[in-house]
Amino acid sequence: MNFTRWSARLPGTQRRTAARAAIRARARSSDSAETTDTTGTADTPSDTDTGNPDADRDPGGAGGSTDTGNSPVTGGSTAPENAGGEHATSDPADGAEGAAGAEGPDASLPDRSEPGMPYAGTDPEGARTVGAPREAAPDRRTDTVTAPTVPGARSRPAAEAAGREGPDGPATAYGRRGAADTGATAGTVRAAQQPAHAIDSLPIHALLGQVPALAAVVHGAEHRIAFVNDAYVNAFGPRPLGAPAREAMPELVELGLLPLMDQVRRSGTPRTVKSRRVPKRRTEMVPDRRGPAPAGTTPGRRRRTAHYYTFTCTPITTSGDSGVLIFAAEVTDQVEALERLRASERRQREAAVTLQRSLLPQELEQPDDLRVAATYLPGGTDAAVGGDWYDVITLGAGRTALVIGDVMGRGVRAAAVMGQLRTAVRAYARLDLPPHEVLQLLDGLAAEIDANQIATCVYAVHDPNEGCLAYASAGHVPILVRDPEGTVRVATEHTGPPLGTGGWLHTSGSLPLPPGATAVLYTDGLIERRDADIDEGVTALEQAFAGASGSPDIICDRLLRALGISEDHDDDVALLVCQHPERTGQDAELFHNATLDLLGGTEAAPRARAFASGVLASWRFPAELRDLGVLATSELVANSLQHGVPPMRLRLRRTDRRLIIEVTDGDEHLPRRRRAEPADESGRGISIVATIATSWGCRRTPGGGKSVWCEFVLPGC
Repeated sequence: MNFTRWSARLPGTQRRTAARAAIRARARSSDSAETTDTTGTADTPSDTDTGNPDADRDPGGAGGSTDTGNSPVTGGSTAPENAGGEHATSDPADGAEGAAGAEGPDASLPDRSEPGMPYAGTDPEGARTVGAPREAAPDRRTDTVTAPTVPGARSRPAAEAAGREGPDGPATAYGRRGAADTGATAGTVRAAQQPAHAIDSLPIHALLGQVPALAAVVHGAEHRIAFVNDAYVNAFGPRPLGAPAREAMPELVELGLLPLMDQVRRSGTPRTVKSRRVPKRRTEMVPDRRGPAPAGTTPGRRRRTAHYYTFTCTPITTSGDSGVLIFAAEVTDQVEALERLRASERRQREAAVTLQRSLLPQELEQPDDLRVAATYLPGGTDAAVGGDWYDVITLGAGRTALVIGDVMGRGVRAAAVMGQLRTAVRAYARLDLPPHEVLQLLDGLAAEIDANQIATCVYAVHDPNEGCLAYASAGHVPILVRDPEGTVRVATEHTGPPLGTGGWLHTSGSLPLPPGATAVLYTDGLIERRDADIDEGVTALEQAFAGASGSPDIICDRLLRALGISEDHDDDVALLVCQHPERTGQDAELFHNATLDLLGGTEAAPRARAFASGVLASWRFPAELRDLGVLATSELVANSLQHGVPPMRLRLRRTDRRLIIEVTDGDEHLPRRRRAEPADESGRGISIVATIATSWGCRRTPGGGKSVWCEFVLPGC
């Protein structure tokens, strides 16, 4: 069997052929009927139209031909097979009658054959029946729609709105099987001939009029109104068409959109402005979500007097004019949610700042031998509060501890950890331990508080008798010390890892701090910048510190200004300045030292009492204070002679506010106050000293041995 004739019998081929014929018939139905010089069978209803059930079984009538396989053939496109198996071509008139029988009264133009598969009874182009007069019929598939252009949009053919071509021919609203399927009715064919109403063919006014967002179209250099939708009218009121936007749209002037529209019209580039406030024409009641409702109450309602919109101006161009599409999407809920979020963050930040400030010293202790000033600046409004802290602790006997630290992280959690560490530092400082031992204790405590939290810290102790500053650092930025000549030294040694890491033995170092010297302790927020190395910040601080003079308060302000620290700085800053002043004139008369080396023996105690009595009298202390001082000296010296080892020394020191009595020896055993029984002959010395003195204490000295001291506050201080 010939392959061409065999493939024409396939049901899929016949259905596709019938579908293409129906689509072309529908496309030409709006034109006037074309007159043909055939036998007039086009006006005769086909068996398909009349509903003849035997149409598909007609062996040789006008309804078409059938082959020996009894497969339905559409439009007379296939002739019966002859005895020799050759392809037979039907008469032109018979081909026209076959086409009319298959397609109905509107099928005056037969189906166009597929390339490479010519139908019987058609010309090579497959446009008309062979022998029929050819007339040019308009092809609606080539008609195009002319519309204004918007960036990113393209014109489409009119036929594309009705249906798009697929790989097997035009796709119809009723599928690819077409109206010429076996058993198809004339109603199906007529439904295929109805015009399609595609969504993409709707006019722009019909589309913009249905959207809930604000939309308006203006054109020309004066931006004359061409269209406003209902949402725009509800927001701003009716607007007269054809009026200039500057006069008829005052809201655009208030929002500052007219210059933007001019720019969009000239450049042809869309522009957007976000979250513009638009007053509401009518007051609207909405649920109040600005904060949680009080306990036992229900959320109330509040008045909304304004809305927020994001405006987008898009250029529109045609062949003879240009304009701008103004589209506004309401973002009121988003703006109010953002405001609530900012208010919540602001409350949390205020709570963290309040907590941190309450944990910092409300008033710095002022030692007798140092002038101290400190400042703390939280990060800007966009930065969460950190864990920076500082402290000044008087240890007794004229010694002072200086502490500064920084807890990594931000927020209330960092502030809480900072408070715990600061409290622990004050407790450990009362033990009067060396700096590295204090940091060792803090390291273990920081790991217990939060294993994931680390902190940096510097602990330094100033001893006026030695004229030095002993320190230890746990991952903190270095201390700066400026001597009386103006030379700045950087304490880069004796620095260990941050607190909370564990497994490290910290060590202590020492820096000279004689009278006239100044030291600066600070956190990394003072010197660290995102675009520079931290060493550059240390160098900048060193240069600024070298030229900063005056009292500690003035030095703090000058350093902050020199390093560009302001209220909107992105990190917390803690700064502590201590100064060992040089005393001259009357101030120098208030600070005295007297020392006596005790050689031991039975004469040491009487000699110490005589020395103390003479010195206190020369310092013009009242008689009562002199007697108490002599008694305390006798008890401390007797305790050292009984329990200590040489070398032993007595030191009397006077400041402007107190009298200090200190005895040192070579034994490291620290005395403790205890209750003596009535029958005991010893154990009452320390109890007597603790009773008559303002305060007392003891500590181990760096070179070995111990120091026991007591203080008396001067009258009127």
